[in-house]
Amino acid sequence: MIIEKLIKTLKKDPDYKWESPHSGRDLFSIAWVRFFQVIRGLFLKPFLKKSVGFVFVGTHVKVRHGYQVIAGKNLILDDNVSINALSFDGITFGDDISIARDSILFCTGIIAQKGTGITIGDRTGIGARAFLAGQGGITIGNDVITGPNIQVFSENHNFSDLSQTIKAQGVSKQPTVIGNNCWLGGGVTILAGVTIGDGCVIAAGSVVTKSVPANSIVAGVPAKVIKSRDAN
Repeated sequence: MIIEKLIKTLKKDPDYKWESPHSGRDLFSIAWVRFFQVIRGLFLKPFLKKSVGFVFVGTHVKVRHGYQVIAGKNLILDDNVSINALSFDGITFGDDISIARDSILFCTGIIAQKGTGITIGDRTGIGARAFLAGQGGITIGNDVITGPNIQVFSENHNFSDLSQTIKAQGVSKQPTVIGNNCWLGGGVTILAGVTIGDGCVIAAGSVVTKSVPANSIVAGVPAKVIKSRDAN
């Protein structure tokens, strides 16, 4: 398959292989979509701070403050992705990153409180309708996969003073870190200040309020470690 060989070359992965056969019509449809994504990517690339290799851009993608975006090789921004990189550190995408449709990535909530930024490592796939709020800084490692509708926060509203409105009490920013080789199921929420160690599996629908060690299997609301992947 020509397309399979092309993807193998782009990914620089000699072991990449399609596990299922595709009809000629399937291949034409895939190539047609990718062709126009590359064309749209060519128009976006000059507005980015740095871009290496191809950028695949779906329909109705919005990138604000692109001069603060660094894109590695083969970045895929699917349909309706919204990115606002206004922040101190901007947004950095590693190689072979895919951001699925309807996802939102932003770094600054209000202009008066400039945010930190978002970094996503190599070969990571972010599922559909993700919400990444990088005001306090979000770092996602290499080889991370996520289901749809995940939410990652790095900022909280202060609310301890009963004499003021919550809105008037400002915010607390805390960096949120997701390690390498993690799997986040659909609908996972990760709150500000949480560090998820390498190799963790977070069950669908979990709300992670505290940091968890490497190779943990985590589930619940609030989430708890239910097992370790390296347990004997």
